[in-house]
Amino acid sequence: MSRIGNQPVDLPDGVDVEIDGNAVTVKGSKGELERLFHDRIGFDLDDGVVTVTRPDDSRESRALHGLSRALLNNMVVGVSNGFSKELEIHGVGYRASLKGESVELLVGFSHPVEVKAPEGITFEVPEPTKIIVSGIDKEQVGQVAANIRKVRPPEPYKGKGIRYVGEYVRRKAGKAGK
Repeated sequence: MSRIGNQPVDLPDGVDVEIDGNAVTVKGSKGELERLFHDRIGFDLDDGVVTVTRPDDSRESRALHGLSRALLNNMVVGVSNGFSKELEIHGVGYRASLKGESVELLVGFSHPVEVKAPEGITFEVPEPTKIIVSGIDKEQVGQVAANIRKVRPPEPYKGKGIRYVGEYVRRKAGKAGK
């Protein structure tokens, strides 16, 4: 029994869901998202509540049941509130700046690294050591944040690099720590 898959998805005010077979479109104040779900999964819309159904109790159906409900819920939350990921930069002279729609990173290379924002993603740089990636698609926001972090991941000896806010970086002693 899928605990997540059995929970209904409540639709907040201003969010419309259109179900066309296995294609689901969610429209809200922040934008519109569309996703094609697996053929085994069914959706029922009853006055402001969407329930996700599965045909049988096979292993694949159970896995798809919870996944589909979580993806649908992320679509609903995304078009109503949006998602954001915060990154922080640690290191002497390391900084970020906004250049139009992209963010320019100075993180210890001989050249600045420019990361362009894909469609639907916006960058904010409230201070030179902080980057906020925001958008309505949770999957896309997380991937873009991971791509920025991958430019200079935090290293364990001095802790320099780009990390998520609140991320713990395990420190090593190094040569002199014996």
